[in-house]
Amino acid sequence: MSKLSRRQILVFFAGSAGAAVLGDKIIDSVSNIAEAKIAPLRFTPVRLPHPLPIYQELNSYLPTGIEKGEVRKASGDAKLNSYTVIDDVVVPPEYDRYVIVRWGDRVFPNDYDYVGYNCDHTSFISIDRDLNPDPSINKNDGYLFINHEYVSYPIAEFAPETPSDIKGKGFPTAFASVIGWSLPGERNIETDGEFLYNVGTSIIRISRRNRSNRSDKFQVVKDSNNRRIHGLSGLGINSQRSDEYKNVTAWGSRPHQQGDQNYLIGTGPAATEVFTISADGLGNKIIGTAYNCSGGTTPWGTVLTAEENFQGSAEFFVGVTESVKPDGTQPSYTDATVGKTFGLVGEKYGWMVEIDPADANFRPRKHSWLGRFRHENIAMRAEAGKKLIGYMGDDRRGGHTWKFVSTDTVSDPTDKNNSKLWESGILYVARYNPDGTGRWIPLLIDTSSDPIAPSVLSEKEFAALGSAQRNGLIKLPRRNGIAGQTTDGGAFNCDRTNEATALPDYQGKKLSDFYKNQGAILCDAFLAANLAGGTPTARPEDLEVHPLTKEVFIAYTDGAPGSDGYPDSRIFQVAKLSTDPNATQQSGGLYKIIEDSTDATGLTFRWEKFKQGGEAGSETGAGFANVDNLVFDFRGNVWGVTDMSTDTHNGFSIGATGTPNTINHTASGNVSSFTGVFGNNWLFFIPTVGPNAGTVIPFAQGPVRCEMTGPTFVGDTLVISVQHPGENCPVNDGTILNRTIEMLDLDGKTFNQTRTVPRGSSWPSNISTEDGGKNDPKGFPIPSVIGIYRKDGKGRFI
Repeated sequence: MSKLSRRQILVFFAGSAGAAVLGDKIIDSVSNIAEAKIAPLRFTPVRLPHPLPIYQELNSYLPTGIEKGEVRKASGDAKLNSYTVIDDVVVPPEYDRYVIVRWGDRVFPNDYDYVGYNCDHTSFISIDRDLNPDPSINKNDGYLFINHEYVSYPIAEFAPETPSDIKGKGFPTAFASVIGWSLPGERNIETDGEFLYNVGTSIIRISRRNRSNRSDKFQVVKDSNNRRIHGLSGLGINSQRSDEYKNVTAWGSRPHQQGDQNYLIGTGPAATEVFTISADGLGNKIIGTAYNCSGGTTPWGTVLTAEENFQGSAEFFVGVTESVKPDGTQPSYTDATVGKTFGLVGEKYGWMVEIDPADANFRPRKHSWLGRFRHENIAMRAEAGKKLIGYMGDDRRGGHTWKFVSTDTVSDPTDKNNSKLWESGILYVARYNPDGTGRWIPLLIDTSSDPIAPSVLSEKEFAALGSAQRNGLIKLPRRNGIAGQTTDGGAFNCDRTNEATALPDYQGKKLSDFYKNQGAILCDAFLAANLAGGTPTARPEDLEVHPLTKEVFIAYTDGAPGSDGYPDSRIFQVAKLSTDPNATQQSGGLYKIIEDSTDATGLTFRWEKFKQGGEAGSETGAGFANVDNLVFDFRGNVWGVTDMSTDTHNGFSIGATGTPNTINHTASGNVSSFTGVFGNNWLFFIPTVGPNAGTVIPFAQGPVRCEMTGPTFVGDTLVISVQHPGENCPVNDGTILNRTIEMLDLDGKTFNQTRTVPRGSSWPSNISTEDGGKNDPKGFPIPSVIGIYRKDGKGRFI
C-alpha cells in the first residue's frame, strides 16, 4: 500500500509554510512545540470492528457491554473475526461520559418550551469571570448553544423519509413519551409546526461553578436567557401580511405554539435588494432559523449557526423552495412542504445566522454576504488590525469551498461591534488546480463566467472505467434563451451528453448576464459559483483554522457524485476506479489550504491532501470514512468525528427488516456500502506531534445508528452531541442482527468478520441514572448533548 512517510505526516500537521524538517521534528517559530518532551498516549484506544495500525502498537479497549470492556494487548494481527456492537457511547476506561441535556428537557422560563430534536453543533460562551477575566480560560459557567438540524423517526411515524416497512406497522414512536402529549395521527398544521419547532437552536446555561471539584459534571442552571430560537420564531409577524397567510400565526393551542415577535433580520445585499421584493411582503423580517447543522463561535462571544438542508420536497417536506429566479426570489412555494404551510419564502433560508447567547435582546441576523447555500460550518480568523476572514463549506455533492473577506478591519477581536464586519465584504469560491495550486474567485456582479466542463470534471473516472457517474453533471442557472431553455429560474443540468451545445452559451459572459443584482447572486450562490468556475468538491463538512499555522483544515466527507453535481475527479476520489480489492475507496478525505498571503486576503493558495478515507488496508486509506466535524485541542492536536450514512451502518439497511447491504471488495464505481465495515460512527484523535503524530487513534464510539457531532472543548470536558440514535429503525426491543462482513486486513487482503448489532437503539435510556439515563434497556432513543471527562484529569482533558 502507498503510505505517507514520517516527514510527510509531520509537515502536513505541524505546518509546511516556512517549516524545516529535522529528523522527526518540525522547527520554526510557531511549531517548536514539537521539540518539547512528548508524553506517551494517556488513554487506551477504543477497539473498533475494523483493523487499524494503532492496534499493532498499543493495547486497546474492547467494549463488551454498557460500561463494560476488556483490554486487548497489542498484536501484529489487528483483525477481529467477530465483533459485537454495543449501544452506548463507548469511551476509553480512563474516561467517563454523562448526559448534560437532551431532547424534550424543559429548561426554559416557559415550562411548555423544550429542547429541540437532532442536536448537532455545540458552542460554549463563558460567563464565569470570578477567577480570571479572560473568558477563554474560565470554563465552569456559561451558555451552551445547541443546533437542531432535522427531525427523523422515531420522533413520529410520519417524520420525513421514514422507511416504508415501519410506517403503519405499529412500532412505537417517541414523541408522546418524551414530550408528554401526543401529536395528531397525520400531517396537519400542528405536526408541521411542531417539526419546525424541533429544529433551530437551544440556548441553555450550564455550570459547575459552585462545586469544590472543578472536574465534576456540568448541570443545567435556571436563567432568564435560556431560550429557543426555532423554525417558527417570529411567526406572529404573519399578521402583517396581506395574502392568505395573514391568519397563520400559530400552529396549535399550547403556549409554545403561539406565534411571537422574535423574528430575525437580514444584512447585506440580499436584505436590501431581494427581501424587499419577497412574496411574503415582510421586507427584511424573517420567520425563524431552521435546518441548523454546524457553525462557529466568534472571539467576541456570538455564535454563527449554519442553515444547511433547507431544500424542501414532497418526501423531505420539512423545508422550503431552494431555486430562485434571476432577481433572487423563489418562483413559488413547493407543494407539500412546511414552507407552503406557513408561507416561508425560500430565499430567506440557507444562510449563516449570528446569535448572541448571552444577550436575549440581540436580534439574530442572517448575513447575506456569507452566501445562501447548504451551509455546514464556518471557521474564522479575527486578528487585530486585519480583515475578518470566514471559511465555509457547502455540504452537498459538488458543493463548494468558500472564503469571506470583510471590507473593514478588526480592532479588538473581543469587541462585539465586530458583528458589523459580516455586513460588508466579498464572498469568494475556491478553484482548485490539479497541480496543488488554487485561486479564490470573487462572486461579484462583474465576475466572468467560466464553468468547468463536465468532461474535464469527470476525466479521471471516465479514463479508468469508460463512463462517469451522472455524466459529470454540473448545474448552472436556467435562463430563457440560454442552452435551449424557455424559462427563468432554477437549475439547468449540463453534462457530458450536452456540453458541446449547451456550455458555449454559459462561457465568456458575466454574472450580470444571469442575475439582476449582487443580492440575487448571493441568494443563488451555489449555481453562481458553478457559473464563475468554482471547483465542485466532495461535500466539505467542516473547515477549521489551525491555531498555530493558520492553515485551513478541511474534512471532505464523500466524493461520490449525486443529483447536485460531480466533484472534480482530478482533485477528489469520486469512485473506486479498479476491481482490485484494496484499490482506493471514495469515502472522503482530510485536506488543507495554505494561503499564499499571510493575512488570508490574497487570491491564491496551495492545497494538500493528507489521506483518503477508506479502510486502512486500502491504497492511501486513512482508516476512517466520511470524516465530518473537526476540532483542535489546546495542543493543536486534531479531533474528528465520522458521518457515515445511517443506512450503511454495520452493513445493514435502515428499517424494520435490517437487510444486509452487499459488500464486495472486487466491485468498482460507487461503493458507498463499504462504510458498513466501520460499524457505528465514532470519534478519533490524531496527534500532531510526538511518536504517534499523524496516526488515527479511536477515542469513542457512538450508539447504534447515531452520529456524533459538534465537538467542543470546555476546559477539561469534551462536550459533544449524540444525534439521531436509532434513526429510522424500530426502538430497541431486543432484536439482534447478525451477518458476515467482508473486510480488508492491513495487508490489503480480505477476511470475513461476524458482526452482531442491535437492530435499534435505546440510548441514553439504557444507561445508569447517575449518568443521565433510566436503566431501561428498551427505552426510547433520545438525541442528547453529553460531556466526556478524564476520571483523574486534574483540570485537563488529555
